[in-house]
Amino acid sequence: MRKKHLIVSLPADLAADLREAAEEDGQRMSSWLADAARRRLKARGLRQVVAEWEAINGPFTEEELATARKRLGK
Repeated sequence: MRKKHLIVSLPADLAADLREAAEEDGQRMSSWLADAARRRLKARGLRQVVAEWEAINGPFTEEELATARKRLGK
């Protein structure tokens, strides 16, 4: 996989928390951040799919949302 080096600026406390989380998960900080970014991008894609579905079918009912939350363990 090709890699691109980026330079980012983060508040010091956030950087420390990220480094600690990566170490606890046994990952390099860059790998941990890449995983977080992938998850965030997937969530964005899912929100777009839901918005498109609701535009066609109308909003989800409370029952449908409750079922979805249960399946997701929320």
